Amino acid sequence: SLDMLVVVFTFLFIDMFDTMGTIIGVHQGAGLVPEGNRRDDIPGMEKMFLADSIGTVCGACLGTSTTTTYVESASGVGEGGRTGLTAFSTAVCFALALFFSPLFLAIPGAATAPALIIVGVMMMNSVTRIHWDDYCKAIPAFLTIIMMPLAYSISDGILIGVISYVLCHAVAGKFKDISITMWVLAALFICKYVFI
Repeated sequence: SLDMLVVVFTFLFIDMFDTMGTIIGVHQGAGLVPEGNRRDDIPGMEKMFLADSIGTVCGACLGTSTTTTYVESASGVGEGGRTGLTAFSTAVCFALALFFSPLFLAIPGAATAPALIIVGVMMMNSVTRIHWDDYCKAIPAFLTIIMMPLAYSISDGILIGVISYVLCHAVAGKFKDISITMWVLAALFICKYVFI
């Protein structure tokens, strides 16, 4: 059904963009991407995506929530961690923390608000990389950012962003900048809004 297709595409895009953002952020934070270098020149990116996708599939088969790479890896890489020892140390700390989970459950959810505010501020750092003078890129980026909290849905934010990207480029006459994938996705997303 169309609803299931929307769910699959939503999870695909969330996981793909999350992994891509994490990889780029960790590499930039560690100084592994020279200034002026294209972000898709990160060596071994295919292997990183493969590892993330295998983890996601295995996690789904085992009935866990979606597994993904996490941006906190930047702290380990920033401190010089380049091998699997950093990840192993983190796993040991998580295993030790399991014994304290009843204590952690006693902490109310509202106590995490300051940490979430800091994370939000850190996420806004990426907004400075948007080319605000190019309206064909700025408008979809703005609509994506603003629609996620207003619609209370990450998927709706992505859908609006893709549709507005295609519309902005089409209205500006920049048809060659729109890939076939974007045309197909925009058509599917418009059908989702029209028929659901």
